[in-house]
Amino acid sequence: MPRKIKRELFKDLEVVDINSKGAGVVKSKDGKVIFVQGVVPGDRVTIEIYKKKRGFFEARLIGIDHPSPNRVTPVCVHFGICGGCKWQNLNYKTQLKFKQKEVIHNLKNLSGMVLPKIDEIKAAEKPYFYRNKMEYAFSDKRWLTAEEIKLKKKNLEKNGLGFHKSGMWDKVVDIEKCHLQKDPANNIRNSVKKFALENNLAFFNPRNKSGFLRTLMIRNSNQGEFMVLIQFYSENKEQREAILNHLKDKFHLTALLYCINSKANDTMYDQEIIIYDGSEFITEVMEGLKFRVNAKSFFQTNAEQAHELYKITRKFAGLKGHELVYDLYTGTGTIALFIAGNCKKVVGVESVPEAVAMAKENAEINGIKNTFFEVGDMRKVFNLNFINRHGVADLVITDPPRNGMHPDVIRNLLLLAPNKIVYISCNNATQARDLSLMKEKYKLSKCQAVDMFPQTQHIENVVLLEKI
Repeated sequence: MPRKIKRELFKDLEVVDINSKGAGVVKSKDGKVIFVQGVVPGDRVTIEIYKKKRGFFEARLIGIDHPSPNRVTPVCVHFGICGGCKWQNLNYKTQLKFKQKEVIHNLKNLSGMVLPKIDEIKAAEKPYFYRNKMEYAFSDKRWLTAEEIKLKKKNLEKNGLGFHKSGMWDKVVDIEKCHLQKDPANNIRNSVKKFALENNLAFFNPRNKSGFLRTLMIRNSNQGEFMVLIQFYSENKEQREAILNHLKDKFHLTALLYCINSKANDTMYDQEIIIYDGSEFITEVMEGLKFRVNAKSFFQTNAEQAHELYKITRKFAGLKGHELVYDLYTGTGTIALFIAGNCKKVVGVESVPEAVAMAKENAEINGIKNTFFEVGDMRKVFNLNFINRHGVADLVITDPPRNGMHPDVIRNLLLLAPNKIVYISCNNATQARDLSLMKEKYKLSKCQAVDMFPQTQHIENVVLLEKI
């Protein structure tokens, strides 16, 4: 439990590392380990400690005494405020260095396995404008900067459309330009906000549970297709049609969708998505394969790097054409379909029914007949009965959520004992933890990280396990 402490000022300390959440790591002369935001390795800084936690302290940056040679000027005017892209002030080459360092550190210290030669991290060709999905929130009580508060303007606009302020669920940072999704994404968002303000449409208030406009989602494909979905908190047919018609007339959209969501949270996976104009999906193409992506689909948010990730997965799998493959946590079946031409059969498992339906649809439109998809909670469905029904897999591909695989899934994976396991993870700490439970039967043969999220601390990692 964090506790407040007497504030201490430290001058001219060097930032020596970055932690898993993107904060700089500083060590004081008396041995304190201190985390501070807004700094990069190599900076020499003045900081003020304000909080003690178990094993470390937190501090705020007072000033940069000597900037690091790794430091660059952020391109975004919202840097440091919106909470995203925390590494925009760190040059890209150094970002990759520290991501690779984190992967090696966790595998070395948490997996208990002997590490092979680690392949070089796969860098992104586009460090900006790489995302194919962005979600924005409307708020009638946007985050005000210190300068705005100081000016005390009477007619200051309080409505905002942007990202939730880090650590503040009820505050939204109004976004002018985001450097993560290509145009016309910024134009779409700004046009929606302008229309809403000019026509007095009520922005959402999460505390009072009131308002009309709740969230805006924009998806796009590399083929230039765009999907827009607006969540309305309540129905007002006249206002709803007005803003949707505005989008329809102003932008060339493949899919224009909406839903009415009056529940406590703004997750839409249990909501009815209504087509207002166009299609219910957009299409991504990868090596000739077509993937339909609807509003609820999980699809990697960096399609170009996803392609690199899938190619590495296929290379690690080393398929000869005769294998039965299990694809655990298959999502919309993208990996299963990507490797289907290299093996005899792929069985995909996923807990979200809509995702499995989309996986089956994608298999059909691509004429792929050697995939089978099943709905179920992985912990409950992946068992001996599952193995008896589908056969003993030669290879298992697993791509679990951030918290990794449940011990029951690992236990059944060890009972299955395939010759190879390709484990893809967006959290190499939980990946390494899971590997430690398999070290008696498997060795770590290959490892390569893929940078899916430039300007952030996040990293995707792929490992190949082979039976001892």
